[in-house]
Amino acid sequence: MPHQTPSFPHSRAKPPVSVLPIHDNWQVAAHANGFEIMRRCADPAYVELKCQTCGRTHEKRHSVILGSTPICPHCVEHRWRTDATAAGLRWLGRDPRHRKRGLYRARCGHVVARQFELIKRIAAGNCALRCETCQRFAEEAEARTAGWELVGPSPDRGSSYRRYRHSCGQQQDVARVNMQTERVCCGGCGVSWATAPSFIYCMRFILPCGTQAVKLGFSRNPRSRLFHQLMCGPDIHGTLLDQVAITTGRKAQRIEKSLHRCLEEQHPHAILPYSIYQDHLRVRSEIYHARLEPKILLMLDDLALSSRAT
Repeated sequence: MPHQTPSFPHSRAKPPVSVLPIHDNWQVAAHANGFEIMRRCADPAYVELKCQTCGRTHEKRHSVILGSTPICPHCVEHRWRTDATAAGLRWLGRDPRHRKRGLYRARCGHVVARQFELIKRIAAGNCALRCETCQRFAEEAEARTAGWELVGPSPDRGSSYRRYRHSCGQQQDVARVNMQTERVCCGGCGVSWATAPSFIYCMRFILPCGTQAVKLGFSRNPRSRLFHQLMCGPDIHGTLLDQVAITTGRKAQRIEKSLHRCLEEQHPHAILPYSIYQDHLRVRSEIYHARLEPKILLMLDDLALSSRAT
């Protein structure tokens, strides 16, 4: 007897998508939120919505249309693109690792991930974008200038600290501002101002009142001394005129004191009163009138010759 496939008179196949109904209350709810239902999708739980603002379509569960407020993803992305342009960035897409962030191309060319709300604040001018890659490059350059190597963030201190490696191999946490101003001492090799090489320097200052002044002093880092310690504001113009290398800070201090004694004895009237520069320079003495500049530079020339001779 041939095999016969059993029949199940009570079973029915699913109707094709084209005949699935679009209920009137669905369409009313869609119109109330700015959409139009175009058709049912292959998954019966979904419908295709057409946005009445941008004219583009997307799929959405019909339960969302009835019980919530549907949002057009194309309009949302358009707003993200607009915010990015206003912030001076180029929109690259959603961040796959975080639903509230996007990927952007910054002016520097690097890709950054930022929250959408932060981009709105940048576009409104309430804050600025800081590129992590450029920040890293800047901090590495600061460390190299000071004779150190940037390792990374400090694991134990606050956000204002970084971990650095000295040429001797010592690693330590240093406040970034101290590395920027090159005011850092290695805890491994124990080099301090007294034993480290130093310089006798001559600097010229033009004060806001128009007065020109010169300073004779010593420092392990005259550039840092000039730009990060002495001048009180950007309205003061300072120039490092000359510097002479001395083997140790202690020796530089001794030479500097002898040079000041010589100037005070020979040119007592060339010492500028403190009241003239007290609001402009972070120092209380050793400031002279500009007419002593040639004399001080000649003293440094003699000092350089004697240092080379020894």
